[in-house]
Amino acid sequence: MSSALTALALQIGVPLIGQVLTRRIGATNAQLATDVVGALARRLGVTVSEVEALAEENPPRVIDAMRETERAMPEMIALHATALEGQFALLKAEQDGPWWGWAWRPLTMWLLAFLWLWSIVILHVANAVWRIALPQPDLAMLFSLTGVYMALYMGGHTIKEWARLRTGGAH
Repeated sequence: MSSALTALALQIGVPLIGQVLTRRIGATNAQLATDVVGALARRLGVTVSEVEALAEENPPRVIDAMRETERAMPEMIALHATALEGQFALLKAEQDGPWWGWAWRPLTMWLLAFLWLWSIVILHVANAVWRIALPQPDLAMLFSLTGVYMALYMGGHTIKEWARLRTGGAH
C-alpha cells in the first residue's frame, strides 16, 4: 500500500488506519485497505490515485481526512467482517448442498476449454496426422455457448463493474 499514507497514519496516531495500511488488520483482505484509501479519497475530494501525491504535497489536509476516516473505521471493519462471514456461510451452504449446485461452473469451464482446444488445435492436428477430414464445429455456435456461460456465471459482476466504471462510482 502507499508508503506516504502509511507513514503519515502511523505518525499522527490513527492506529486503525495504520494497522489496515500495514496489513495487520485485514491481511488477507486487500479490499479493506482499498476501501480505507477510497474513504480518504472521498473525504479529500480527489481520486484514489491522487491520494498518495496529496499526502506528500499537503499533509495537513490528509491528516484531517485520516482523523475523520479513523472515527468511521470500527463500522468499516465490522462491515467487512460481516461480509466475510456471509461469504463463508454461502460457501458452506454450497458445500452442504447437492454437488450439481456448484459443479456446473467448473465442469462447464473445462468443457468450454476442451471445445476451444479441440476446434482450434486438436482437430487440425488430427486431420493432418491421420489425413482425414473431421468436420470443424461451428465457431459461431461455440462463441454463443461461451457467451451464454459467461453471462450466467460472470454477467452480474461484469455488468456491475462496467456500470461502476461508466458512472465513476466507488461501488
